Amino acid sequence: MKKSLNIFIPLVFVVSVSLVGWLSCKPTAEWKNSKARKTDSISLISSNVSGTGRTIEIEMIKGKAFNHPTFALWIEDTNGNYIQTLFITRAIGQGIFTHGDNSGGTWKPGEVRRPAALPYWIHKRGIITDDGSLLPTPRQKVPDAYSGATPEGSFRLTTKSDNPLKGKIKVVMEINQPWDWNEYWNNSRYPDDFDYKTSCQPALVYSTVLDLDSPGKRVALKPVGHSHYSGKTGELFTDISTITTALHIAEQVNATIK
Repeated sequence: MKKSLNIFIPLVFVVSVSLVGWLSCKPTAEWKNSKARKTDSISLISSNVSGTGRTIEIEMIKGKAFNHPTFALWIEDTNGNYIQTLFITRAIGQGIFTHGDNSGGTWKPGEVRRPAALPYWIHKRGIITDDGSLLPTPRQKVPDAYSGATPEGSFRLTTKSDNPLKGKIKVVMEINQPWDWNEYWNNSRYPDDFDYKTSCQPALVYSTVLDLDSPGKRVALKPVGHSHYSGKTGELFTDISTITTALHIAEQVNATIK
């Protein structure tokens, strides 16, 4: 019995010391903030640095369905007339996709047309290429000042309008991510439409109004509709009841006039 007590007492001591040590090593506020910054890091990107208009800051916090989507950001007047593109992901802006050429048996970058990727933007922009398409090509691409690599996650874009503007403007985002089927937008819905199958759930459109006379006020972009499922028209479909995971590509999108 005495031997058992000798064993028990050291064990109690070790457990007590460990507990005290754990309590004394609680995460500090600095450590918590550091971890939050690492987990929720936001990439800082810019476009159109030579613009002479007001600075516009757009922040997108990625959602749980985010997986390297294609997207465009642009501005319109309050009547919906296109003014200019602020940012476009490089693949669609240049017409070259990472998995665009499989001619040699393995995927490599190549020129591809994806009309279902961002049809609302391409029709709003309305620039017709030499071959009659509305999609940018390597020969008639969106200028580098307005395009860039797809951010790895959440980002904050600092950009400018080309020219000084007055009053109120609309900020619009169209975003799309392939392979995001759901029960409604499934693989057999349009079996003979190849362009539809490159998009799955159609591109989602977000919008808000910014008052150029109210700098510093942050406003949220809200989903206002989806684009044509295969990009055949520039119509905006305001019923988004069939959209599911695509609504979680972006968890939050805000815009601010600086």
